[in-house]
Amino acid sequence: MTAATDFTDGELTLAIQLFLEYLRVERQLSVNTRSAYGRNLNAMAEQLSELSLESWSALTISHVRGIATRMHKSGLSPRSIATKLSALRSFCDWLILQGQLQANPARGVSAPKQGRPLPKNLDVDELHQLMNIDESDPLTIRDRAIMELMYSSGLRLAELVDLNMGDIQFDERQVRVIGKGNKERILPVGRMALDWLRKWLSVRAAVAGGEEFALFVSQRQRRISHRSVQLRMAEWGGKQALSSHIHPHKLRHSFATHMLESSGDLRAVQELLGHADLATTQIYTHLDFQHLAKAYDQAHPRAKREKDE
Repeated sequence: MTAATDFTDGELTLAIQLFLEYLRVERQLSVNTRSAYGRNLNAMAEQLSELSLESWSALTISHVRGIATRMHKSGLSPRSIATKLSALRSFCDWLILQGQLQANPARGVSAPKQGRPLPKNLDVDELHQLMNIDESDPLTIRDRAIMELMYSSGLRLAELVDLNMGDIQFDERQVRVIGKGNKERILPVGRMALDWLRKWLSVRAAVAGGEEFALFVSQRQRRISHRSVQLRMAEWGGKQALSSHIHPHKLRHSFATHMLESSGDLRAVQELLGHADLATTQIYTHLDFQHLAKAYDQAHPRAKREKDE
């Protein structure tokens, strides 16, 4: 009999099976969720058995740290390690209820820090390619007005969808938005966005219901939904032959990055984006640094590598 067979019949696995039954009957979790718990817990139980753990009642924080280190050394991503440790914490909470543990040793162990993903943005040429739309169909005009406004003013998707007719102030070249925390911002709007907003308003009556105050409406004659904006942008990305997936946040990220590259004024970009914390805006300094570092490597005589290196 192999070690794997011995393990399958062991006390560790039996407890996991009982826990999965608890998730099915008491928690009424879906089959997929229970399967994920089972995979994660069985994988860790096998590693714990290799660390000579024979009973869950003997589980210590040292055991948990040991398998976390093993997973990290094996190349498992921080996100996957965090998922497995989360499953173990829930399982240990259940073991406490069963009287098999006095405390949860998994509570004291965290996964390696996950690198914060940098937002992806479009460069200026890609934006021109995306916006190269000049058709007379009302919905096409609406879509370009939406994209021009999002890029012009750095709006969140929710802020754009919530706009009403009176929120655009053409004479002042401004838009009034209600952001997170119900905070109002007055933002500048560029000439191109204003031009396309005027075009949209000239054909809006053909789409909107008579008593609808929303600035942007759908074919159903009511305020456009978040999902509709996302789908239309993705569709335009395909039509305009862009290599990356186009979504509302990408236009907001592009606005922030281009503003920071041009002005270098982090505080101003923070105000425009409606970030309560400057640290949230500072992620764009990483993007800006990448841009500067690339230019430096290409231009500085001491940065260039020898061809034979």
